[in-house]
Amino acid sequence: MTSLLFLALIFLLAAVLIVPILKRLGLGEVLGYLVAGLVIGPSALGLVRDAEAVLHFAEIGIVFLLFIIGLELKPARLRLMRKAVFGFGSLQMLVTWLLLVLGCRWWLGLSIPATIVVSFCLALCSTPLVLHILGERRELNTRHGRLAFAMLLFQDIATIPLLAAIPFLADDALLAAGWEPLLDRILIATCALIGLIAGARYLLRPLFRLATGSREVFAGASLLVVIGAALLMHLAGLSMALGAFVAGIMLSDTEYRHTIEADIEPFRGLLLGLFFMAIGMTAKVELLFQSPALVLGLTAALLITKMVCMLIAGRLFRASWADSFNLAMLLPQGGEFGFVVLTAAGASALIDQATIELLVLVISLSMAATPVVFLTYVRWLQPLLSPTNSASSDREFDTPDNSSPRVIIVGFGRFGQIVGRVLQGLKIPYTVLDNDADRVVVVRRYGNDVYYGDATRPELLEAAGAGHAQLLVLAVSDIESSMRIIEQAQKHFPHLRIFARARNRHQAQLLKNAGIHYFQRELLPASLETSREVLVELGITRDKAQHAVDIFRPHDEQLMSRQLEASNNQKQLIQTVQEAYAELERVYAADEDIVAELERVMRSGHHQASDNQLG
Repeated sequence: MTSLLFLALIFLLAAVLIVPILKRLGLGEVLGYLVAGLVIGPSALGLVRDAEAVLHFAEIGIVFLLFIIGLELKPARLRLMRKAVFGFGSLQMLVTWLLLVLGCRWWLGLSIPATIVVSFCLALCSTPLVLHILGERRELNTRHGRLAFAMLLFQDIATIPLLAAIPFLADDALLAAGWEPLLDRILIATCALIGLIAGARYLLRPLFRLATGSREVFAGASLLVVIGAALLMHLAGLSMALGAFVAGIMLSDTEYRHTIEADIEPFRGLLLGLFFMAIGMTAKVELLFQSPALVLGLTAALLITKMVCMLIAGRLFRASWADSFNLAMLLPQGGEFGFVVLTAAGASALIDQATIELLVLVISLSMAATPVVFLTYVRWLQPLLSPTNSASSDREFDTPDNSSPRVIIVGFGRFGQIVGRVLQGLKIPYTVLDNDADRVVVVRRYGNDVYYGDATRPELLEAAGAGHAQLLVLAVSDIESSMRIIEQAQKHFPHLRIFARARNRHQAQLLKNAGIHYFQRELLPASLETSREVLVELGITRDKAQHAVDIFRPHDEQLMSRQLEASNNQKQLIQTVQEAYAELERVYAADEDIVAELERVMRSGHHQASDNQLG
């Protein structure tokens, strides 16, 4: 028991100390767990000796990962993204796999079944690493960001049939015995899969309905479904991960999906982190020193091959050169599912241990190299490919029809559309600019004159009629973009009166500091209206409730000004807020109408409580 607790302490300590450092360096959590495992494993400090035993236990983390992926793959979502997911995803996978097949046969000299698995494994990319880079650069909604996400989603889906096929590919005796035993195995697996789907369809909802009375029982039911589905597939000779994935898909459209995901997430995170640490412990770093030319040569070959394949796939899918280069530099690495596939292939004796150790090291090095490669590309090559930094779509920006608008609306989401509808109803001419190409296409279908363009460019504002327009309505959701637009508008069109949307209090302070004529905090009107209705429900008359809200609004504006002055001093900021609370109480206490109304409501509430007690 003591040794088990000591091992747990070592794993937790390594994860807490090392993972945040790697994450802060932009290398991602996956690489952090790999390095943590490497440090405590036999290749370094040797704090954990039996890495293989840990790896076998931690493989259940992959089962939970595939279950969560299944939960997130709602059929409706797949239908919406089908062209990018199955079109671009399959195209990239095919091009990369075919080229890697030739390389694996020539360089590694593997058997045909092993070549199929290894080339597929190396064609996979790292989902958490890529999404982390895109998220940091706010490029998830760009054209290359959406294509990257679609491709990673396809790879997650494509891994499932490969994991299911590995036991068949590894069983030489089964393949040599002819078609009859093979067909028997396929029939058993198919029946198990159909049984799982049917059982999930008709039994899971009643199971979770019974478990809704207790949070602990519901969590137990979630674990039961994951482990039960995985075990069923294992008994049928298929991958445990396949069972969990199918169960997840069957639950993705149920009303219990989000609760199940919340219950499973802690187990998935811990076990998946343990799995990557176990991979790190089994990594043979000494190979890098024993055969540096081989290891570094394979890593460089993998990076270059995948860059070329990604570039080819992007152009075949008719992505722009800029987007294709972005994808090539973003997705040249191996991925965490490569470790999963290699582990499954090793457990089935399809690939020898020496090859697995070499490939694990190569994939790890390629993941470590990706942030450096992408950062170098962004600084030196990307500006040459997209000098206007507008690599968000294949199409060029529109040239607005300058029809002497009195108002220019920038951003035509929910906020901007309401402003536009009012102006259109009153027949006041206006022009709309939006830098989301997909939204422009959708909105134009409804007959709106919306132009695709980046409003941070003064020449585009000029073309839209900013030179003689009266107002600029800024309805952009991104705070950084909205402040850049304000800077350009104030510099080049100082006559424009700017009316802006503030997403939160912080942006409201920025807008106030920039001298904006009028801005509206997104949630303030709704919050004040709700506050008024709460007071009315408590028994305060509607006019007095409105009076209380009217007092609050200027008080809040004064507080915001004082917070802006104290924004660089945390201690002073806290003191300012506390003083404002006390000041608001004094303001309300000094208002005779409000004090009298509160006394009336309190008396009324006291009498009602007494009547209820007597009754």
